[in-house]
Amino acid sequence: MQSLAAATPPIALGALDGRYRPVVAPLVDHLSEPALNRMRTHVEVEWLIHLTERQVVPGVRRLTDDEVTALREVVQTFGPDEIDEMAATEKVTQHDVKAVEYFLKARLRQITPAEADRGLAELIHFCCTSEDVNNLSYALMVKGAVEQVWLPRAESLLAALTTMAQDLRDLPLLAHTHGQPATPTTMGKELAVLAHRLRRQVTRVAGAEHLGKINGATGTYGAHLAAVPEADWQDISRTFVEGLGLTWNPLTTQIESHDWQAELYADIARFNRILHNLCTDVWTYISMGYFAQVRGQGTVGSSTMPHKVNPIRFENAEANLEVSNALLDVLATTLVQSRLQRDLTDSSMQRNIGTALGHSILALDNVARGLAGLDAVPEAMAADLDANWEVLGEPVQSAMRALGAQGVPGMDEPYERLKELTRGRRIGQEDLVTFVRGLGLPPEVEERIAAMTPATYVGLAPELVDHLR
Repeated sequence: MQSLAAATPPIALGALDGRYRPVVAPLVDHLSEPALNRMRTHVEVEWLIHLTERQVVPGVRRLTDDEVTALREVVQTFGPDEIDEMAATEKVTQHDVKAVEYFLKARLRQITPAEADRGLAELIHFCCTSEDVNNLSYALMVKGAVEQVWLPRAESLLAALTTMAQDLRDLPLLAHTHGQPATPTTMGKELAVLAHRLRRQVTRVAGAEHLGKINGATGTYGAHLAAVPEADWQDISRTFVEGLGLTWNPLTTQIESHDWQAELYADIARFNRILHNLCTDVWTYISMGYFAQVRGQGTVGSSTMPHKVNPIRFENAEANLEVSNALLDVLATTLVQSRLQRDLTDSSMQRNIGTALGHSILALDNVARGLAGLDAVPEAMAADLDANWEVLGEPVQSAMRALGAQGVPGMDEPYERLKELTRGRRIGQEDLVTFVRGLGLPPEVEERIAAMTPATYVGLAPELVDHLR
C-alpha cells in the first residue's frame, strides 16, 4: 500500500488542519508555531526599543525613528521566507528562542550597519531567559486569539440565540423535569436561560487578565543587577509588560505562573459545557418534533433512509466541545504546576492551546449553523400540551393552599387530592374542570382555574426573556 506520509502538499494529520481548516484558519495567525515565532520576534524587538529609549545601559544611544520603524517592520512583514529562515537556523541552534535571537541580530545588522553600532545587537535578548520571551508571547497570542477570533464567534452565536429566544418568547412548551411532563413554559424562555448562562461566561472571558513577566532566570533580576546595578529594573519590567497591553506579574520563578491561563481556560470550558447543554436540549426538542430542520440544510440526512434529516450540527458540536474541554481541562490542571523554579512541561502543553480553542470555535460554528436551520413547530408543542392536562394539578393545589391559608373551608389536603386525581394516569380538560367545579372554590377563583389550559399556564415565562436585553 502506498504511503501517504510523503504526499505533497503534506496531508494534515488532524481534523482541524484538514477537514475543518476553513473554520479554524483565523487561529493560525495567533496560535500556530510560526505565529509564536513572529510574536517572539515582536517581544524581542520591543524589548530592544524599550531598553534603548530609556537608555537603561549607559552609553548606548537611542534608536532613530527610522530604525524603530524598520525593526517593527520586521514583525509586520514576517511571512513564509522568514518562517523558512528561522527553521533553518533552529536546525543549527537546536533552540527555538535562540533562533529568534540570531534571526533578529541579522536584521539589526542590516538596519544599523555602522561599525560603531555593532554593540546594539547585544541588547537583543538582554538579561532574558527564554521564558521571559515565551510567557509574553503566549500571553499576547492567547489574548489576540480570544479577543479577535473566539469572542466574536461566541458573541455572534449569543446574538442569534437571543433573537431566537425573543422570537419564541410566547410559544407555549410542555416542560419536562426528570423526563416527565412538568409545568409548562415557553420555548423562548428556555432558550433565554441558556443564553443568559452563556452570557455570564462570555463576560468573564472578555474581562480576563493576561499576565506577563520579564525578570530573568529565576525571577530575581540577578543578571540585570549584575549588568546595570543602578537601573530600576522592576520599573523597567513593569512598564515594558504593561506597554505590551498585559498585566505585570511582579513575583514569579523562572516562569510566569500561568494561573491566569488556567482561569481563562476554565471559563471557556464552562462556556463549552453550557453550550453542550444547549446542543443536547435542542437535539431533544428536534427528536420530539418541536423543531423542524428545514431551512438551508442542503444535506443528506441518512445514506439509506431518505426521510431523515439528522441533527448533525448539534452532534458535531457536542463532539468538538468534548475534545475542547478535555484539552482545556488538562491545560488548566497542568500549567499551574512547575517543579521548583522550572520544568518544561508547560512548554509542550501550551502548544495545544490552538487545538483546544480550535475545537471550541468549530463547535460554535456548528451550533450557529444548526440554529439557523431550525423552524419551530407550534402544532407539535400544542399537541403535547393538550395531551397532558394533569400538569394543571400544580396550579389547582397551589390555589387551594392559598385559600386554606386564608381560612376558606374545604381546602384541606390539596396536594393529596390532586395526586389521587392525576398521578400515573392521563386526564383531559373535562376531568379537570369537573374536579375544579366540585371543590367549593370561591366563584372568581373557580372561574380563573377552570379557564386555565396547559398552553396558558406559562406564568411569567414571556416576560423573563426581557432579562436578556
